[in-house]
Amino acid sequence: MTTTVQQTPAVAERWMDIDRDEWTRYVVRRHFHPETGSPYWLRQLAQISFDPWDITGYDELSAFGVFDPGALRMVDPADLVPRDLSRPLAGRVWESAGTVRGPCRVLYTASMAEYDATWRARQLRSAGFEPGCTWLYACPSGPHLLSRGAGQLARQHRCTVYSVDLDQRWIKRLMRDGKVCEVITYVDHVVEQIIDVLDARSVDYLETSPAVLQVVIAQRPDLVARLSGVGLGGTHLTPAMYRDVVAVLDGGVIGLTYGSAIGRAIGLPVHEDGRLMPYLPGYPQVTMAVVDPNDPGRVVQYGELGRVRLTVLHEDLFLPNVLKRDQALRYRMPAGWPCDGVANVAPLEALLTLPTGLY
Repeated sequence: MTTTVQQTPAVAERWMDIDRDEWTRYVVRRHFHPETGSPYWLRQLAQISFDPWDITGYDELSAFGVFDPGALRMVDPADLVPRDLSRPLAGRVWESAGTVRGPCRVLYTASMAEYDATWRARQLRSAGFEPGCTWLYACPSGPHLLSRGAGQLARQHRCTVYSVDLDQRWIKRLMRDGKVCEVITYVDHVVEQIIDVLDARSVDYLETSPAVLQVVIAQRPDLVARLSGVGLGGTHLTPAMYRDVVAVLDGGVIGLTYGSAIGRAIGLPVHEDGRLMPYLPGYPQVTMAVVDPNDPGRVVQYGELGRVRLTVLHEDLFLPNVLKRDQALRYRMPAGWPCDGVANVAPLEALLTLPTGLY
């Protein structure tokens, strides 16, 4: 079984037909194969009190407990990839923003990069972004997975793409050090570059964070009103902010994304004038559950608020039960969908003392 496929939105639709339990068995047994499994997970066998080959379905992944993302700061990213992929591995190592201690790192194999590109294509299509247009991509670059976005727009969506860098780590460091004036100065620096491009060029779509877009709207609402749409990512989009964007765009496209280096979710149609903003995880390779913050083994009821628990079930990366620093509502997908969605994602209230930056 493999997910290495052509990068088209239709592929993501076909992934929805994959049986979740069958896929779980395949991924777990691949990573724990005694000869060709992942070096990291084979080393963990000494600490695991059960035989992973006895796992028969998705719900049994609870036996692994909560995965400590701190391991992704220490382990060689190649050790998380099964050994049947020939060494040395070819691929980019992507990093998290590093809010706590330091960044987590994962290596994207060709199959993982294709998975990410496929879900990106599905998101663009489902949101209504037209191919062959001009974008301004004002997002983190460098070691962050988001930096793939500009190239994906150019290659897959046949777009012309301008770019403005957003240094999320520098913003978090300034926040951590209490340098509020410096944060404002840096945001103004980014916004100045965005306005320069929008003012000088004919741009159809802007992709950035909600916080940055708010500043652009405050300074030059006329430039945002000229756009045909915006793409917004992260955990800082509130219903009031969403309504402000709707009002300025006056019928333009608004596409939402949520995720990190280890997994993405794409925005679904927004309901109730922005009061319900749901997301669909990149199934079957990524699933999300909303759990009791005090009992991460208990999934909350639909419509109930809890902490986001993410599981990566990629053929080349297995990360069970990762607790995110985010909260969300558990969202019931329509009948026939194989997984839950999440809605109204925001920074976890218990961790609001940590600098979350502009995403």
